[in-house]
Amino acid sequence: MNKKNNLGLDISFMDENDPFVVFKQWMSEAEKNEINDPNAVALATVNESNQPDVRIVLLKEYNSSGFTFFTNLNSKKGTDLKQTPKASMCFHWKSLLRQVRISGTISIIPEKEADEYFNTRPYLSKIGAWSSNQSKPMETRDEFLKKIDEFKNKYSVQNNIPRPKHWSGFLLSPNRIEFWKDVEGRLHQRLEYLKESNSWKKKILYP
Repeated sequence: MNKKNNLGLDISFMDENDPFVVFKQWMSEAEKNEINDPNAVALATVNESNQPDVRIVLLKEYNSSGFTFFTNLNSKKGTDLKQTPKASMCFHWKSLLRQVRISGTISIIPEKEADEYFNTRPYLSKIGAWSSNQSKPMETRDEFLKKIDEFKNKYSVQNNIPRPKHWSGFLLSPNRIEFWKDVEGRLHQRLEYLKESNSWKKKILYP
């Protein structure tokens, strides 16, 4: 018989008042079981016309302050987030039959933190950050490849490439985190954490 927590959910939901403790455990299990990119997450934004848009990004860091990802600030998502600094995330770990949904507010991380992360990126990724006018149209792929060659020539010393000012990280500070586990017959288990003032309140939800 499967062990249960004090709310009657599977023990994987734990007995925790801090959702980040649960997330850390679930991410750890995903890192062991997902073949590719366990940190891949769907990110939803809205534009000035309130049109939603969603895409996959890679989570690069998380702590009690929130969830951090990096991008070109002039990209579609960058523009959306500057205009409407709210977003939602959804992790789906198919191998574990689990997902995590996160909603909250957005802020740009400090430049020092962005510099530190940028310096850890592979050489070609740094060149790509300079070369790509992300989300904008181009005539042919050769146009992009030519810009890559130009920046390779400009920044030939691989460990001495500055971070472009248009490239940085966003922090999603959550006010809602929901953990979901698949159950046969679509009798799924859901645990929601809502932030009230400086504390988290949790409750289970019908599937």
